[in-house]
Amino acid sequence: MWVGVDAVDWAGLKHNYGSAEEIPGLLRRCAGPDPDDADDASSELLNLLFHQGGWICSAASAALPFMLRLAAAPQVPNRCAMLELVAMLAAEAGRVEARFLDPGWASGWERALPELLRLLDDPKPEIRRAAADVLGACNSPGELILPGLIRSWEAEDDPATRLELVLALGHAALRAPAGARGAEVFDLLHGLLDAPQSQMRLAAVHALAPIDPGLPARRLDDVLVAVRDPSVELWRHTSSVQTGALGVHHWTSELITGPDPSFTLGLLADHHDDEQRIGALAQAGGLLSKWRSPTAALLPRLVGRLDDPAPEVRFRAVELLACLGPEATTHADEAASLLTDGAVRTTRRRESVGEAALWALARMNDPRCLPSLIELIAGAPSGFASNSAHYPVTDWHHVGLPSLPEALSRLSDHAELLLPAICDRIGTVTDDRLLHQICKTLAEWGPVAEKAVPRLLGLLGDDRTWTAAATALAGIGRGGAEAGSLLLSRVRADGPNGELAAWAYWRVCGEPEAVLELLGCSLVKQRIRHPELRKLAGLGAYAAPHADRLRTMTADTDPWTRVEAAHALWAATGDTENTVPVLTAVVRDLAEGTYLPVMLPAMRHLARIGQAARPAADLLRGVPARDRRLRSDGGWRGFTQDEDIRSAVQELLSASSP
Repeated sequence: MWVGVDAVDWAGLKHNYGSAEEIPGLLRRCAGPDPDDADDASSELLNLLFHQGGWICSAASAALPFMLRLAAAPQVPNRCAMLELVAMLAAEAGRVEARFLDPGWASGWERALPELLRLLDDPKPEIRRAAADVLGACNSPGELILPGLIRSWEAEDDPATRLELVLALGHAALRAPAGARGAEVFDLLHGLLDAPQSQMRLAAVHALAPIDPGLPARRLDDVLVAVRDPSVELWRHTSSVQTGALGVHHWTSELITGPDPSFTLGLLADHHDDEQRIGALAQAGGLLSKWRSPTAALLPRLVGRLDDPAPEVRFRAVELLACLGPEATTHADEAASLLTDGAVRTTRRRESVGEAALWALARMNDPRCLPSLIELIAGAPSGFASNSAHYPVTDWHHVGLPSLPEALSRLSDHAELLLPAICDRIGTVTDDRLLHQICKTLAEWGPVAEKAVPRLLGLLGDDRTWTAAATALAGIGRGGAEAGSLLLSRVRADGPNGELAAWAYWRVCGEPEAVLELLGCSLVKQRIRHPELRKLAGLGAYAAPHADRLRTMTADTDPWTRVEAAHALWAATGDTENTVPVLTAVVRDLAEGTYLPVMLPAMRHLARIGQAARPAADLLRGVPARDRRLRSDGGWRGFTQDEDIRSAVQELLSASSP
């Protein structure tokens, strides 16, 4: 097994973390007698040789023949892990640009291919499956692989391995040149569309979909039968899929692109299996997070799951109502019926169904959320997130609750009822992060939070809490005038956060001198950032002496800086000739469905400018009709981003009309 391993100059080769000198030791540990240590070694190999992909390192090329020898040795405890790593490397080798592919990989792969084909005859079905997976994932032409796969198909009797072979045959037949047996494979796959086994029909659909994208929709009934049948668990034993109902739902949904909800509606039909119903809601979340139009069709099905016997199903259903928010207000009564549902998820935070219902009512601006929110403000334990979190956009919908301040942020209509509890809490809270989050919410509420001023005054004298209080007071504005002397003392103390104190002083007292001096100094020293530029915009004409510097900053490389500098320049001087083109350039891609967070403030600034922003309005008139959600985040935040940017576009269209 180890012939030639010591002849390799491992120290001269590279992996993801540097020199590959430890690779031979890890390979030997993979063949060791301790299964746990062998697993640790194979995991370390995965990290060193593949990590997150993106290239094929020289150490991977050198290790390839030894990994295949390990996979072929019956006494090795982690043979499948070796083949899984080889499959990942082989697939990545077919994806990366030539400059990211080690020059030795191609010849090494050519030498390794016969050994890999021999593994299709291994006595253990899991090894045969893993070998088929590698052959399906690699980029070797079909003419080299199809004869061996067909021979294996004809001899194979293990059900899961037969599924793996169907997928591998489909992949290999697409890689030219496919050779003389390519047409034979496609005939075989088309015949399997009518196989008696539902999972075999599903495998054939997956294998043929790349050359016939409309096939999954035409065979939707067969697809739904397969993914909802108990035999779907067979896919757990495959090498390439390795998942049951929920994962197969998602894997198969990738074949059916676009907003058509037919597949998801089929999944949402009643089913005795909890995992099936959970998977159906996962698909509903994924579809709704991408598209707006399926809402009308899916909403009644979501509501129909609110009385499901499984807590996870009820949680996911009402959490999606929360995501839809204003689009789901007609079902507020059904959401309210779950407020007392104390059943919890099995997640780390153990969020309850009732908390998801509370979040849904808050998103609907329904006052029935207030009593429970007041309890949470007072400090009752909950499954709401401890801080703000952002999740990437993926095909999956990230299920979860926001932080409590995020849930409160859109409830300014109910400030009068919520403020007493908030005032009590900010006077006792010891968590600085939570205090700042709550005060930020008060700032977002603006003047309606004026009743919190007496409590905020008490926080201004404490070095630990004064910045949170100043943030809130700046948002509240003139109603916080009592704080003027305390804020001015913070300005004169010449300590950190002086700009914040000066800004808050301007907002509550209307005296701009202090903040103008500090922000002007930052401008001169070129250390001003976009939040400070936003403050300059708030000073309006008082910032006019800085117009030349602001005009220069509208050409900055950072889009946030350009946006806020343009806004500040317009607010200070009324200049639309230089500012409207800058802001319009930032939002231009929105017309094609691309959303970035910087576009929202740019859009709001354009709406404030009004008729002079007509060029931007003309560019974006088609945006309200776009079906795809405009978002840069996953989870609930993607829904609110879509709502906010569409609202801002409508404001622009209205403001720029003659």
